[in-house]
Amino acid sequence: MKIEVPAHVPPVSELGHVHFIGIGGAGLSAIARLMAQQGVVVSGSDAFDSAVVTALRAEGITCFVGHDAAHLDGVDTVIASTAVRDDNPEVVEAQRRGLRLWPRSAGLRSVMDGRRTIAVAGTHGKTTTTAMLTCALIAAGAEPSFAIGAEVASLGANARLGSGDLLVAEADESDGAFLVYEPEGAVVTNVDADHLDNYGTVEAYAAAFEEFIGHIGRFVVLSADDPGTQALAVAARSAGLEVMTAGFADDADLIGSHLRVEGTTTTFTASLRGVDLGPVTLAVPGAHYALDALLALGTGILLDHNIDLLIAGLGAYTGANRRMQALGEAGGVRVYDSYAHHPTEISADLAAARAVAGSDRLVVVYQPHLVSRTRVYGADMGRALSAADLVVVADIYLAREEADPSVTSALVVDAVDGPVATLGGPVSGLADVLLPELRAGDLLLTLGAGDITTVGPAVLEALR
Repeated sequence: MKIEVPAHVPPVSELGHVHFIGIGGAGLSAIARLMAQQGVVVSGSDAFDSAVVTALRAEGITCFVGHDAAHLDGVDTVIASTAVRDDNPEVVEAQRRGLRLWPRSAGLRSVMDGRRTIAVAGTHGKTTTTAMLTCALIAAGAEPSFAIGAEVASLGANARLGSGDLLVAEADESDGAFLVYEPEGAVVTNVDADHLDNYGTVEAYAAAFEEFIGHIGRFVVLSADDPGTQALAVAARSAGLEVMTAGFADDADLIGSHLRVEGTTTTFTASLRGVDLGPVTLAVPGAHYALDALLALGTGILLDHNIDLLIAGLGAYTGANRRMQALGEAGGVRVYDSYAHHPTEISADLAAARAVAGSDRLVVVYQPHLVSRTRVYGADMGRALSAADLVVVADIYLAREEADPSVTSALVVDAVDGPVATLGGPVSGLADVLLPELRAGDLLLTLGAGDITTVGPAVLEALR
């Protein structure tokens, strides 16, 4: 549902009891944690129990499974996920009682009050770059607060209140949320049209990022390898911002070179305007992670932190949930899971998976996310999946949309060129579809932003 951001967003201390509808999601759980750690009374509800909900309960946050108007007793402020529907009983009750009803972006804006915020935006790589930057700053002694769109193993959570004055926050553009923030500094990883169900056109999507530049106070770090971010550099300099470009392009300020992806590690050399900064070793595989690391390193440099400590912190990052996450091995089959759902992300993750698989087969099971995205990018998704050896495509994850008989997973399967590609049907039956096809030595990669994440554990359990 679409909830308007109020003209004035008061600080956390003025919100009273805050209730989150959809608290199990990555975005809301992060905000809930930060508010609770500031002494706010926090509660929440979600449609299903989950590991995140269990962890929040262990941290002292009251979490309900299921939605009920009674959950709002004593509540002053309600923050709802964009996935929540207008007829949700808690939304209806919040409106009836005249409570503050906010979108996620307003909740995060409230947390930002009084803190020096570094916002990480972009179509792809936001979560990884935010997490890498946080790890680097912690290693450099900054003690930042952070809000990240996934659980991060090396940080122990997706959010934590630090003792320093910095807040590193993932800034999501999908619903225009990043335009609510006024950060001191920002990173833009790339601008690659997506979420056209919200923006309508490629031009409107790009314009939102240019508008975001106008919200930044002091500096911005931009990818030197992406045409969309290169276009933003002009706007940023015109706005008087300090601009650093980072990437593998020869004209970058912070340049990566000698890139190598071997097994589960990535290495490269960094140099800043001709000065060698030394080697960087990452504990995650993929050229796209090297670019994320360069963006994080550039941000740490602009914040005046020790470069050697920043690089050490990047090496301490071991990955985030659902970002090329190793789930385990059974029956000689290695299983990885990733959130990738856009053709660019699929291509990047398959390239990384190839490095991990080596000479073994790469089996990919993919769940398209949203009818609107599949309508626009279905064929591109199929072409990106062509880098696998075997492809299974599940039914579309509808999320907040209704089914459209003219837009199905067949759009993806029909565009796969090379490997055998088949329709897998509903996620609930995918493990049974996959098991006869798998053999020792395979690397199985599950991809998508929906409930495809349940398939890997089910396959591992069956193989065991």
